[in-house]
Amino acid sequence: MASDSSPDAGAPTATPWETFQLGPFTAPRLWVGLWQLSSTAWGTAPAAKIREAMARHVAQGYTAFDMADHYGPAEIVFGQFQEQLPPRTVLGGTKWCVFKHGEITRASVDAAVRERMTRMRSPRLDFLQFYWQDYANKDYLTALRYLQGMQRAGQIGALGLVNFDAVRTDEICTQLGPGAIVSNQVQFSLIDTRPLHGMADVCEKHGIKLLTYGTFCGGFLSDAWLGQPEPDPYSGVLTPSQRKYLDVITRGWGDWALFQDLLRVLRAIGARHGDASIANVAARWVLEHPCVGAVLVGTRLGVAEHPTENARVFGFALSDADRAEIEGVLARSNGRKMIVLIGDCGAEYR
Repeated sequence: MASDSSPDAGAPTATPWETFQLGPFTAPRLWVGLWQLSSTAWGTAPAAKIREAMARHVAQGYTAFDMADHYGPAEIVFGQFQEQLPPRTVLGGTKWCVFKHGEITRASVDAAVRERMTRMRSPRLDFLQFYWQDYANKDYLTALRYLQGMQRAGQIGALGLVNFDAVRTDEICTQLGPGAIVSNQVQFSLIDTRPLHGMADVCEKHGIKLLTYGTFCGGFLSDAWLGQPEPDPYSGVLTPSQRKYLDVITRGWGDWALFQDLLRVLRAIGARHGDASIANVAARWVLEHPCVGAVLVGTRLGVAEHPTENARVFGFALSDADRAEIEGVLARSNGRKMIVLIGDCGAEYR
């Protein structure tokens, strides 16, 4: 991502956008992630200013937005924004997250979906993603079958998963049948490569795509951190995402010195591709995996936005030499051990 003072934040991009198929939708490969509306710790802006920022993003090609039932006012603000646009201008993907066990009935599932519709001011949901906390309780299959029924009735356009591991994703896709699930949203970056150890095979088997978050590691995978000392996690200047990813970088993946080696390699690769940013190269590496549909860009709308720079990811492709240089650093890290240290995708939340 660009620095907060990026001078071209409102300029249009001339680079053609890459797209992919998400069920019935042709979706862009960069999405606006609205999770930062869940807390004031990321900074705040008035709702009107957030909607203006949404409009700027849409004008540049960011026509898909990711939100959830627990992302503060995200669904409400998106619904207000969507009402101002012609039909089918934007794709809104939200989530129903079941953190605590309760009785799963047709009525309870219907109520959860209709709450999303009400907040988003829409008679149907374009794209609903489902999260389930407790794998020991198999009612997630029951909930998904009810959701599948609502999809067949035209109330939901497409169904996806959130932070399910490879075993359960395979189980769900097998039980619900071909085409029932179109995606799984998981953490994936140069630092966290767990999706390559099992999940990628499940995606190929069932024809689903990953929507990835954490691809920029809270902004650490950027030019702003090249040559900088390791930050103090208790300094009060880091965002919640940065505190999370700093811990992953220095306590799981490797150490700050190795991370600086990675940034230097990414900077050199970017220089060979029209001065692409470190964030561009990091996102390009993720996007070039066949299992990945899109990268979700956490955006502090109305506070700090970098749409033009982020879209430059579509202006180049990595060479074999680029990938070999990156692999040279990754091979020195604990990246391939993280699936053992942390567990499969989503394990850190369970």
